[in-house]
Amino acid sequence: MLAARHPEERTIDRSELAKMVMNLFAHWDLSTEDQLALLGLATDNRAALSRYRKGVPLAQSRDLMDRVGILMGIHKSLRLLFPRNRDLVYAWMTQRNKAFEGMTPTETIKEWGFRGLFMVRAYLDKARGQ
Repeated sequence: MLAARHPEERTIDRSELAKMVMNLFAHWDLSTEDQLALLGLATDNRAALSRYRKGVPLAQSRDLMDRVGILMGIHKSLRLLFPRNRDLVYAWMTQRNKAFEGMTPTETIKEWGFRGLFMVRAYLDKARGQ
C-alpha cells in the first residue's frame, strides 16, 4: 500500500515545485528565454513553462529537479542574506556582479549551464559563511 502512494506523493510535490519555481521566476522578473535556460530546457519549449505555471508537475528528470532545487537554494540564501530588503532579494539575479566577471547571476547560469548554477550557489553559500 505504501509503495502505491509514493509515486502520487511525488507528483504532488513536483506540482507544487512547478508553481513555486514559476512564482520565483516572476519575482525575479526573468524573460521566457532566461527561465527556459535556468531550467535547462530548449529555447523553443515555451509550452513547458505554460504547463508549469498551471501547476502541471515538473517532468521526471533528475537534471530538472536538481536545477529547481539549486534555484530554490539560491532564493533561500538571498532571503537569509537580505532579510529586510525584499527588492534586493528579487533583483539580485539580474544585477551585474564582479564575482561573475561583470555578468549577472542569470547570465552566468546561461553561459555555464549546470556549472553556473553551482557557481552562483557556492558564491551565496560563501557569503553566508557556509
